[in-house]
Amino acid sequence: MLNTTKVAKVYDTIFNIPGMNETMKLSVQISRKNILLLNGVIEKGLKEKEGDKAGSLMDIFPKESLQELNAFSEDCLKKAGLLEFNEKLSITKCKIKSQVILTTMQPIPFSQIKYGYLPSYPFW
Repeated sequence: MLNTTKVAKVYDTIFNIPGMNETMKLSVQISRKNILLLNGVIEKGLKEKEGDKAGSLMDIFPKESLQELNAFSEDCLKKAGLLEFNEKLSITKCKIKSQVILTTMQPIPFSQIKYGYLPSYPFW
């Protein structure tokens, strides 16, 4: 297997090939379903960068390229008319995650509640 530094050298070599910075015009026909999927994949990859594991493969890419990729994803959503839908979907995902956390919490037995004292939970 290649380690991160070797992969970084390969990508650096590819990025420096003449013509790699030229802009291209793409004419693509893609379903709205696949646009949502593409956006989800890009968001997840960018969040992994923010979560930052030391030596992550995402560290190789320049910030400008990642910003362009994010802008491309949002542009695809706008053109497909899915921008507001995607925002609502993200809110719904957050609500579902919070409900899962709340439902997995153990109830506090009444006998443990004394004079306003509650046992500490990592969520509080």
